[in-house]
Amino acid sequence: MMDTETTRADGVLNALPLAILTVGPADEVLDANPAAETFFDLSLRVMRRQRFETLVPFGSPALGLVEEVRRRGAGVSEHRLDLPNPRLGGERIVDVLATPLGEDGAVVLLFQERTIADKMDRQLTHRGAARSLTALGAMLAHEIKNPLSGIRGAAQLLEASVDEHDRMLTRLICDETDRIVHLVERMELFGEDRPVERGPVNVHGVLDQVKRLAQSGFARHIRIREQYDPSIPPVHGNRDQLVQVLLNLVKNAAEAIGIDALDGEIVLSTSFRAGIRLQMPGMSGRIALPVEVGVSDNGPGVASDLLPHLFDPFVTTKAQGSGLGLALVAKIIGAHGGVVECDSAPRRTTFRVLLPIYTARDGRGSEV
Repeated sequence: MMDTETTRADGVLNALPLAILTVGPADEVLDANPAAETFFDLSLRVMRRQRFETLVPFGSPALGLVEEVRRRGAGVSEHRLDLPNPRLGGERIVDVLATPLGEDGAVVLLFQERTIADKMDRQLTHRGAARSLTALGAMLAHEIKNPLSGIRGAAQLLEASVDEHDRMLTRLICDETDRIVHLVERMELFGEDRPVERGPVNVHGVLDQVKRLAQSGFARHIRIREQYDPSIPPVHGNRDQLVQVLLNLVKNAAEAIGIDALDGEIVLSTSFRAGIRLQMPGMSGRIALPVEVGVSDNGPGVASDLLPHLFDPFVTTKAQGSGLGLALVAKIIGAHGGVVECDSAPRRTTFRVLLPIYTARDGRGSEV
């Protein structure tokens, strides 16, 4: 009976997507679940030969957290702790929960990357923003688009009977009317809630098409580099919509770099992230999002105050932008059950799209 309970407990521990590490009285690593192996990018066998202080940066507050747990004999939590991987580098913000294990000084630590929690929060915000635009898009189409056609028609009739100076004004009316109609048409996209046919999609095929389109047009002056994981399985999605999303992201990257850049570069990447599972609104259970598609550029980056609102409607960094492109990206990816996020720094801005893999009805994966 005890063996069965132990096996079940081990199974639950190994299934958790959060990194869990057990540190002994001398700060030696006693145990770690698979998520911790991924988190520290080390196998359990290697970690057991090391001390906890070798897994975290020198002087990390996480070391003091362990000592505080031993001193107090009670659990302690720390939020938004900077815990970069000393071997891999890069910033990583985590929440850490530490609690004593028995009375011999052993401590259990649980690590949760804030990026995962922030992805969930941002995704809920993006979906709420998209839903609020659904009714607005339908209203605009009905109440504005039809009168605009009459205004444009009247301006065209006037153009034939006025002098050249006034003709410039009628052309201005036509041009501005066309611009507003284009904006309304883009808003209508948010009102489309019809189910879209989805199936297995090869993301590398999508990226290849996006690359060809970009290099034949708006990104002909920019180097586009690929960093693909060839083992990526098909995702569950709509190919045309994924082309639309990724083409939009690549176009934004090209515009951020600018037409005068001499060293402009866009990197298209794919990777497999096992262990990322999120609870999505309207879906039963947690959905796995192991496929990551990235679009990176070496442009000037996004202002830090704008970054949290980047996917909100009408938020844009472009002088002539409508601010609907990224909101539509968030809507489409949300309809796919996925997540889109952005990390930005000068000379390195990355948009990441996390998507579910395709699973056949019999539970098996499919190849494209």
